[in-house]
Amino acid sequence: MARDTTDHTPLGSVSDMAAYLAQGCKPEADFRIGTEHEKFAFFQADHSPVPYDGDASISALLKGMQEKLGWEPILDRGNIIGLSEASGMGAISIEPGGQFELSGAPLETLHDTCRESNQHLAVLREVADPLGIRFLGIGGSPKWTLDETPRMPKSRYEIMSRYMPKVGSHGLDMMYRTCTIQVNLDFSSEADMARKMKLSLKLQPLATALFAASPFTEGRPNGLLSWRGEIWRDTDNARSGLLPQAFGDGFGFQTYVEWALDVPMYFIVRDGHYHDCTHVTFRQFMAGALKGEIKDWEPTLGDWTNHLSTLFPDVRLKRYLEMRGADGGPWRRICALPAFWVGLLYDDAAMAEAEEITRDWTYEDVLSLRNAVPAEGLNASVRGGSLMSVAREIVGISTRGLKSRARLNGEGQDETVFLQPLEEILAKKTVLAEDLLARFNGRWNQNIEPVFDEFQY
Repeated sequence: MARDTTDHTPLGSVSDMAAYLAQGCKPEADFRIGTEHEKFAFFQADHSPVPYDGDASISALLKGMQEKLGWEPILDRGNIIGLSEASGMGAISIEPGGQFELSGAPLETLHDTCRESNQHLAVLREVADPLGIRFLGIGGSPKWTLDETPRMPKSRYEIMSRYMPKVGSHGLDMMYRTCTIQVNLDFSSEADMARKMKLSLKLQPLATALFAASPFTEGRPNGLLSWRGEIWRDTDNARSGLLPQAFGDGFGFQTYVEWALDVPMYFIVRDGHYHDCTHVTFRQFMAGALKGEIKDWEPTLGDWTNHLSTLFPDVRLKRYLEMRGADGGPWRRICALPAFWVGLLYDDAAMAEAEEITRDWTYEDVLSLRNAVPAEGLNASVRGGSLMSVAREIVGISTRGLKSRARLNGEGQDETVFLQPLEEILAKKTVLAEDLLARFNGRWNQNIEPVFDEFQY
């Protein structure tokens, strides 16, 4: 997230908080696609991580991008930590370990969102090349230890870094040593939101398997295909993982609000200062828990918006739905991930087909699959059946959904072209992580360094 929100509107009842989420409902004709991707910045000369400060640094990249794009700088205690496009629809931000992120604008077609990502990478390359900086597109930091990884001067990250070791074994790894590709998608009503939430939670482990690309840690194989997926199994579980409430009937905006209210907070922002609030839940905050501790203790809409951004379920609800299960990867996958989900969730017939396949999947089934996928990938099973077989069916459904959308580019191609990386996986029966391991144990001669040359942007 590029910028935390400041909105002094007083926060009222739980129903008001649910109504805020309901404001995301929109006609299907107005549905858009917002794609986000992160990548690891490194020096080409020695494959070392890029620090925040210096002539060749993360801050230099941000300032160079500001000059090229004319976007507004986002500051935290005088440090540049991101950029915002003039309309506020797109942003560039930095993750805790210097991972460089594009949060794309909400766009109408996958052709648009893929063009946006390619334009971003082209401009970034113009800025980065003179500095000797390149970017790595996989899901987990393959070489650097946690101590070797730089830390960005962002106030929310300082609070999170202190808190994470108290609530899980992998929180710092999540923050500093993982990258993702995500897509943000719309809903037309509360019922449509609940339907999409349920289906996409069920299929998120499949996305983790298909996009698994984090088999290395500190220069060696880590025994997993998606280390990032394993990390999320024990990262502040009060705010992470599956939402059992969404698997039953009656899930809605207020259900999500009630869950969110009982999640410990990270912070509130007052006059540009971040106050550590990890000792209270948002419900306690609403009841006056910070009265006498912080001057302006009354909850605001900005506090609620920021709290929503600190929740990490596999599918996150804001005024849209965020698909959060995939590892980062090479540039073709930046377009493949949104294509996978758009084909499933933006076509009624496709969504109905996918729902029929997953109809009998219980919360326990999906949790078991989520636990198995980081190590087993598409070799995992669900309800006694092969996940690989499910993958073939679901990708086929997504393909039909994209064909039905019939959004063509200038060459007459529809959006199914962006599913080619997934079709290749199904044809080869290996995911990227398995390909990486084969190279490591083959022509790389068990040397991690070639990954930086062969999978850089």
